[in-house]
Amino acid sequence: MIDPRLRDRVAVITGATSPLDVGAAIARALARQGCKLVLAETPQGTRTDHVREALRADGAEAESLVIDLTRPEAAPAVFDHAEAAFGPVEILVNNAAHRVPDTFQPNPVRDLVTIDATGLDAHHAVNTRAPALLMAEFHRRHLRRRADWGRIINISADTAPGTAEEISHSATKNALESLSRAAAAEFGPAGTTVNVISPGPVQTGWLNEATRARLAELSPLRRVGRPDDIADLAVFLASHQARWITGQTIYAGGGKRML
Repeated sequence: MIDPRLRDRVAVITGATSPLDVGAAIARALARQGCKLVLAETPQGTRTDHVREALRADGAEAESLVIDLTRPEAAPAVFDHAEAAFGPVEILVNNAAHRVPDTFQPNPVRDLVTIDATGLDAHHAVNTRAPALLMAEFHRRHLRRRADWGRIINISADTAPGTAEEISHSATKNALESLSRAAAAEFGPAGTTVNVISPGPVQTGWLNEATRARLAELSPLRRVGRPDDIADLAVFLASHQARWITGQTIYAGGGKRML
């Protein structure tokens, strides 16, 4: 039997707001390994209370925190909260995301908006700046207590290289991947690995049947992703078995894209 060696590790997960989403699935998967969990959400998001209570009902130790992750002071506040509840944070999962489909076109159609400064800043604040500040705070405290084990897992998107009609979301996720590689290089000597999961299409309730079927045909496995598909990979990257993996972006999309 493989032992991931995660029991009693303290994990912070951002964006675990809905029982159907990837963040909640990661929380459940880490809880099954015995991790203690702090769920951080923005005030604009859905409350995580029901996710927290479901975790507790299954026997997990879990807390939640409502905080504006776009504010610079949020990063130390998240770690202060986690340390007060459970102790030093050893696993950080940056899952929170802002996504509004946008375009360069001046007269957008469907649900698109034309790219502007406000939209760009909103995406950057959640998808790039907040994870960067949380990673920096994680590392600062890791060094202060002279720890030698840590895991950071950042959730990107398969559109990160750039795609039409997802301009700001894609650009800021691409920046997150760049930040992750830099952090892996700088945090490695202190024993922290930093990796990125790049999911393909995942059914979290946003895909209608026609879209789901169309996307499933693009995958050799003939289906779209499920939140648990991403959660299982997150557990692996947090595990002892992934000790020699860092600075990597791992595409999890059922073969829809192959390198």
